[in-house]
Amino acid sequence: MPTLRSSSSPSRVSSPLRRTAGGGQRGFSASSSSSVSVPYGDRDSDQASQGDSDSLSADEGSDFEEHLRRNVKKRAAKRPLKTTPVAKHPKKGSQMVCGHGQKDSEPPAIDLFDAVKAAKSDMQDSGDYPLTAPGPSWKKFQGSFCEFVKTLVCQCQYSLLYDGFPMDNLISLLTGLSDSQVRAFRHTSTLAAMKLMTSLVRVALQLSLHKDNNQRQYEAERNKGPGQRAPERLESLLEKRKELQEHQEEIEGMMNALFRGVFVHRYRDVLPEIRAICIEEIGSWMQSYSTSFLTDSYLKYIGWTLHDKHREVRLKCLKALKGLYSSQDLTARLELFTSRFKDRMVSMAMDREYDVAVEAVKLLTLILKNMEGVLTDADCVGIYPVVYASNRALASAAGEFLYWKLFYPECETRTVGGRERRRSPRAQRTFFHLLLSFFVESELHDHAAYLVDSLWDCAGSQLKDWESLTSLLLEKDQNLGDVQESTLIEILVSSVRQASEGHPPVGRITGRKGLTPKERKIQADDRVKLTEHLIPLLPQLLAKFSADAEKVAPLLQLLKYFDLNIYCTRRLEKHLELFLQQLQEVVVKHAEPAVLEAGAHALYLLCNPEFTFFSRVDFARSQLMDLLTDRFQQELEELLQSSFLDEDEVYSLAATLKRLSAFYNAHDLSRWELYEPCCRLLQKAVDTGEVPHQVILPALTLVYFSILWTLTHLSGSGASQKQLLSLKGRMVAFCELCQSCLSDVDSEIQEQAFVLLSDLLLIFSPQMIVGGRDFLRPLVFFPEATLQSELASFLMDHVFIQPGELGSGHSQEDHLQIEQLHQRRRLLAGFCKLLLYGVLDMDAASDVFKHYSKFYKDYGDIIKETLTRVRQIDRSHCSQILLLSLKQLYTELLQEQGPQGLNELPAFGEMRDLARRFALSFGPQQLQNRDLVVTLHKEGIKFSLSEPPPPGSSSQPPNLAFLELLSEFSPRLFHQDKQLLLSYLEKCLQRISQSPACPWGPVTTYCHSLSPVENTAETSPQGCPRYKKRRTEGPSRRQRGDVSSSQEESLQLNSIPPTPTLTSTAIKRRQPLRGLEEVEEEGRSEPELTQGQPLSGNQRSRFSSPQHFQTLLNPSGPGLGNRLTRLSLMEEDEEELEIHELSEEWQETDKHTSPSEHGLDLLDSTELNLEDF
Repeated sequence: MPTLRSSSSPSRVSSPLRRTAGGGQRGFSASSSSSVSVPYGDRDSDQASQGDSDSLSADEGSDFEEHLRRNVKKRAAKRPLKTTPVAKHPKKGSQMVCGHGQKDSEPPAIDLFDAVKAAKSDMQDSGDYPLTAPGPSWKKFQGSFCEFVKTLVCQCQYSLLYDGFPMDNLISLLTGLSDSQVRAFRHTSTLAAMKLMTSLVRVALQLSLHKDNNQRQYEAERNKGPGQRAPERLESLLEKRKELQEHQEEIEGMMNALFRGVFVHRYRDVLPEIRAICIEEIGSWMQSYSTSFLTDSYLKYIGWTLHDKHREVRLKCLKALKGLYSSQDLTARLELFTSRFKDRMVSMAMDREYDVAVEAVKLLTLILKNMEGVLTDADCVGIYPVVYASNRALASAAGEFLYWKLFYPECETRTVGGRERRRSPRAQRTFFHLLLSFFVESELHDHAAYLVDSLWDCAGSQLKDWESLTSLLLEKDQNLGDVQESTLIEILVSSVRQASEGHPPVGRITGRKGLTPKERKIQADDRVKLTEHLIPLLPQLLAKFSADAEKVAPLLQLLKYFDLNIYCTRRLEKHLELFLQQLQEVVVKHAEPAVLEAGAHALYLLCNPEFTFFSRVDFARSQLMDLLTDRFQQELEELLQSSFLDEDEVYSLAATLKRLSAFYNAHDLSRWELYEPCCRLLQKAVDTGEVPHQVILPALTLVYFSILWTLTHLSGSGASQKQLLSLKGRMVAFCELCQSCLSDVDSEIQEQAFVLLSDLLLIFSPQMIVGGRDFLRPLVFFPEATLQSELASFLMDHVFIQPGELGSGHSQEDHLQIEQLHQRRRLLAGFCKLLLYGVLDMDAASDVFKHYSKFYKDYGDIIKETLTRVRQIDRSHCSQILLLSLKQLYTELLQEQGPQGLNELPAFGEMRDLARRFALSFGPQQLQNRDLVVTLHKEGIKFSLSEPPPPGSSSQPPNLAFLELLSEFSPRLFHQDKQLLLSYLEKCLQRISQSPACPWGPVTTYCHSLSPVENTAETSPQGCPRYKKRRTEGPSRRQRGDVSSSQEESLQLNSIPPTPTLTSTAIKRRQPLRGLEEVEEEGRSEPELTQGQPLSGNQRSRFSSPQHFQTLLNPSGPGLGNRLTRLSLMEEDEEELEIHELSEEWQETDKHTSPSEHGLDLLDSTELNLEDF
C-alpha cells in the first residue's frame, strides 16, 4: 500500500509528520509505491526495542522529546493548511487556519511537552497505569479507550481526517510515545495507534467501495446515448472520483506511517502485551481489507510470531489465522504462507499451553476443510494421539479434526430441501467400522471411553445411534473378530454412559461446573430413549456373550445407566425376568471379580423396595444365594473331612466363596449364617496349613463382611449388651486369625490379612462412638503390643522394599510393577490411618518417618501428609518421634558398620538429608517451635554421649557422629539458645576423659552450627575492610553463677528473644578472613564445611577437646564465631510486641551481648525452602 504522500498543491505545506517521514528518525518512506515491501530479513533488523527498559531516570531524554522540541521550533513558521473539499464551509468558531496573519487557537506545544515530562516522572514512581491497573473500573477502561479512538475517526472521516494537521500530529505523537522506554507510554500509545490504524482501515475500505460505486455510475452514464448523456453528471462523477482518490491516498499515507512507525517496531517489543496487540490488529486488517493487507509482506509477521515464547502472543497469532482460513475466498492467497509455516502450525498441536494447543488444532481443522491436500498423512498422524489428551477441550478439538479427516468423507449427511436427510443405516455401519479400525489399528490407548468423549461434540448423533450399535453386535454374520466385538461393546457402554451422565470419563479435565437446563433436558430424553431401546435387547446380548467374561462384565454395567422405572411404567416385567435369568447363569458360570462385582451391583440396583417389582427381584436373589450356600456347605464338608482335594474341587470351592464374597459386599446375607463355617475353614488353615490359599482369601473377606453387616444392624437400633459382646468376640477372634495369617508363607494372604486388620481396627477404634453413639463403647478395641509390633514388621517387609527399575511403562512387567506399587501405597496408607486415629502407639510412626527420604519418590506424599497430621495432633510428641526415627537409623547403621568412619558412608549422607527434611518440616514459625527444637537438641546431645568410649581409649564415643545429624536442626535455634546449648554440650563433654591430641570431628561440626556469628563485613572509605569488634567484657558475677548453676533449667524455654536491631534484608558482602576460607551457611553439610582450609592438629584439638572448649563459648575469641557472615531478616511486628515477656534469665544474658549480635537472623542464615520438604 502507498506510503504517506507529499503535498500535491503548492499552497499546502508539508506537516511535521511529512517532514519527519522525509528525514526524521522514524525513517518513513516517501515513495508512492503501492505497497510496503519489507524483506523477510527485516525481522532481524532494528533491534532497538529489544533492549528497552521499563523506566528512565529523570534526567534522561528520549527520541520523542527531541522530536517534539523540533516541532515546537518549526510550528511558528508553519504555513496555513488547506481545507478539504468536503468541508468547504466550516462552522463559526472553528479553529482551522484561514490566512497568514491568523494563529492557531491550539494550546502551545510546550504545554504538551511539559505534560509528557510530568507524566513520565510519575510513571517512574509507580508501575501501575490504566491499562494494567486492577479493579473492575479499570478493566472497562481499555474497551472504552478503544471505543473512543474508533468514534474519533468515525466522526472525523468526512472533515478533519483529511485536514493534514490533526491526524498528522496525532500520528506523530503516538509514534513518538510508542518508542518511549517508559512502559506505560509505549503500551498505551501502541494500543491507541493500532486501534487508530484499524479505524483507518475501515475508512479506507469504505472509500474503496465508494470508488467502485462511482466507477460503475460513471461507466453507466458514459455508455448512454448522446441524447441521454448528461455532461454535468459526468463532470460531477469525475470530480467526485478525483476527490475520493485524494482521500484514499491520504488514508493510505496515514496507514503507512502508522505501520512503519509503530507496528514494525512494536510487534517484537519486549512486553508480550504489546506484541499481542499488534498481532491481533494486523489479523483484523487482513480480514477486513484483504486486498491491501493479505499479502506475504504482512503475513510474515504472523508467521514469525508463531514462535513467540509467550502464550498470549501465540494465541493471538492462531486466532488471527483462524479468521483467515475460515474463508474459502481468502485461502487461495495463503498457499505460500501455508507451505512456509505449516510445520510450525502442526507442531503447535502439542503446545504446552492447553488453550494454545486447542486453537492450533482448530486452525488445522479449518485448513483441512478449506485447503484440500495441504495436510499430508504424516501431518495428521501427529494429531491423532491428541484425542486421548487429559484436557477435554483439546481432546474435543482433536476429535473434530479426526472426524473431518476420517469419518466425514465417508459418512457425510447431505441436505435435501434445506433439511438434513436421515443418515442411512449403511452410512452408520460404515462410521462404526471406521471407528473400530482407528481404535484397534492405531494402538494409541486401551480405553475407548476417551475416544468416544473426544468425538461426542462433533459426532454425538452418530454415537447415540444405539440401534446400529446393537444390530452390529447381535448380527450373526457380522464378520467381527473377538477384539472388534469387545471394542464395540466398550463403545456402546461408553456412549450410553456419556448420554446418561453427561460428564467425561475419569481423569479428563473439564472447566465446566455443570449442565445448562437445555443440556439436562437432552440428557433426560436420551436416558429414556436408551433405556427403552436396551431393556429388550440386554438379555439377548447377555445370552450371546455370556461365555466371555471380558464382554459380559461391561454389558452388566449398562443397567446402572437405565431409568429403571420404565420397567414398571412401560410394562416390561417380562424382560426383567429374562434379565434375572441371564444374570443367574452368568454368576454361576463365571468367577472373575469384574463379572461378579458387576452382577452384584446390577442386582443391588434392582433390589430397591420402592420398585413394584422388588418382590420378584428379591425372590430371584434368594434363589441364587440358596444355590450358592448349599454348594458351599457341601464342598466345605468335603474339605474338612478329607485330607486331600484335587484341583477341580479346590477350584469349585474357591469359585463359590468368591461369588458369595462378591454378593456379600453389596447384599446383606446374614440370614444364611456364613460366619461360623468360614471361621472353621480359617481355623483349620491356621492349625494345619492344609487349606489352599485360593480358598483362604475369599473366606477372610466373607468373615470380614459378616462382621460389618452385623455392626450395621446393631448401630441402627438399640442393641443389647449381649449382642454387642458377641460381636466384639467375633471381631477379636477374627483379628487373631488375621494376626496368624500375617506370618503365612503366601504374600497374598499376608497382604489381605493386613488390609482387613487395618480396616477393622480403624472401624472399632474410639472414633465409632463419636456422634451420639456412646452405646457402642463396649465394641471399642485397642490392639495389643504384639499385634502392633507384627503390623509394623509387616510394613517393613512388604512396603519399604526396593523395587526393580521401571522401564518405559509399556511392557507387561512394567504394568505389574505399577500395580504392585499401588498395592504397597494402599498398605502404607492403611497403617498411617491407624496412627492418626490413635489405634496404634504414635511412636510407631518412627518406622514410617525414617524412610521419608529414601522412599520419597514412591511414598513421599503419604509420609508428608502423615507427618503434618501428627504435628497437628501433638507438636511435642512429633518432634520426639522425628528424633526417634534418626536414632533408630543411626543405631542400625552403627550395628552394621561399626563406629569407625561412620560419617563417610553413603547411608550416613542419606540420614543427613533426612534430618534436613525433618528440620524444614518445622516451618518458619520459630517462636512456636522454640521449646521443641531446644528439647530435640538436648535429647540428641544426651544420645550422642550416652555411651562413653572404653576406659583408657582415645577413640570417640560410638554415638558421637549423631551430632552431625543434629547440626541440621541448628538453623531452627535462636542465638541465645545456641549459647546455652554450647554450655550444655561443654558440661556433658567434661564428664568424658579425652586426649587433647585426638580431635573429635562431629563435635567441631556441631559447634560450627552453634557458633555465634555477626555481620562484620564493612568497607572503609579507603576501600580497606574493617571489622566490628564485640565487647570483651565478661559476664557479670551473678550471670556467671546463674549460667553454671541453672543450665539445665534454662533449656526449658518460657521466653521470647529480643527483636534484632538490624532489619535489612540485603545479603551483606563478605570479606576475606585470615587463616580460614569463608564458610557460607551454617546449614551446610560436613563435606562442605571441610572443603575450606583445614585446621592443624593443634587447632582441631584445641577446638574440640573439653579442656579448650570454652574458647567456642567466648564471643570475642579467635574461633569461627566472629568470622562468619550472616543474613539479617526482618522481624515480625508481633515479635516486637512480645519483647516484654522475656524472662529474667534471658534478659540477663542479653545485657552482655553486642549490638551486632541482635542483628542475627532468626533462621540462622540457612535458606528455608519449603518445597524441598
